[in-house]
Amino acid sequence: MTGALLAGALALGAAGSLHAADDRIDKLAKENSDLKTRLDALETLATKEGLKPSGDAPKFVRSMSEITISGFVQASYFYNTRTPADGYSDGYLWNTKDNSFSINKVKLTAASKPVANDKWDAGFKTSLMFGDDAPQLNTGGANGIGGANTSFNDLREAYVEINVPIGTGINVKAGELISLLNYESGDGGAANVNFSQGNQWWFTGNGPSAGVQASYNFTDKVGLTVRVDNGLFQGPVDNHSGKAYSASVNLKPTSKLWVNVYGFVDDSLGNDTKGFGTIGGFQISEKLGTGFEFDYFNFDNGAAKTDLWSIGGWVWYDFTSKVGVALRADYIDSPDAPIGPAPRAGAGFVSPDTDGHLGSLTLTLNYKPTPNIKIQPEIRYDYTSFKGGLDGKKDRIIVGAGVSYLF
Repeated sequence: MTGALLAGALALGAAGSLHAADDRIDKLAKENSDLKTRLDALETLATKEGLKPSGDAPKFVRSMSEITISGFVQASYFYNTRTPADGYSDGYLWNTKDNSFSINKVKLTAASKPVANDKWDAGFKTSLMFGDDAPQLNTGGANGIGGANTSFNDLREAYVEINVPIGTGINVKAGELISLLNYESGDGGAANVNFSQGNQWWFTGNGPSAGVQASYNFTDKVGLTVRVDNGLFQGPVDNHSGKAYSASVNLKPTSKLWVNVYGFVDDSLGNDTKGFGTIGGFQISEKLGTGFEFDYFNFDNGAAKTDLWSIGGWVWYDFTSKVGVALRADYIDSPDAPIGPAPRAGAGFVSPDTDGHLGSLTLTLNYKPTPNIKIQPEIRYDYTSFKGGLDGKKDRIIVGAGVSYLF
């Protein structure tokens, strides 16, 4: 009898528990239904108000996730021991004013993911540059190369990139393109082993220019790049009938050695310019590296011809992953006219000589306490045979330091 009563009680308890559970499930289902209704109403309102894109929204979100943002901020202080009377160091590009703290460069780059080489694919890259050095680096505007089109003042480069799936892939770039000529990057100490740029970067190089370029790798050791643009010194807008034509054979015999051999012809300014050169590098060991550059220019305006050639070399050694040292030497020979153009207004060579040369020797300490920080104390010696070419002197020493934060 007692057992029967107990069994009955248990059965009633279980039934009650099941009934209570059913009530809870029904309540949760109703709450979920109400929540879904509210979410649907909010989505409809967001789309109607333009807060949420309709249609291809997932593709938009996906494309944004494939874009990378990078760049750096760079500052420095340098002092010319010759103390130029006007405060500007002749022929020196990287500090607007001597004995002054400078915001050299602020660079911001947006780029798509790397373009595939085995199918039709496309991407882009654009870089903006601000700061004291920007007028010498950027593509155009009143302070740069290319005239007075101020809409290009802050643009360093911008291009659309397309892969054509023929053979190993033809890489095509159209837009504002960086020079093929220089060993050093225009990013200065953020990318180079020395903080200041060598004389070759300015006097036997050229700024960015708008055009189209195609590259093809015949093998993993041999490639070719050809380019047509507005002109070596023309920039983003062509206001002449001529164009510049450049080609570079790109060689990589081993994983440690690379060499680019290039040539160019330019009739964009009514002053025929042609020449050739080579840049390259050899990584002797994990810690010891070298680089080199040679350039030859011939200018012919119909009435006179001018030749200009340069040679430069780099060697660096990393004692540790945080501390290294770099040495650069360069030499430019100008047998027919004073070296030009001026890096900045008031900072060119003014000399009665028509035959001379310019050289420099630069020693830089590279200290990277963290991967994002690069500190570069530097001492640089410049000399020239042009009378009065360096602020009325034959030589000078410039000392200081630069710091770059990379992101």
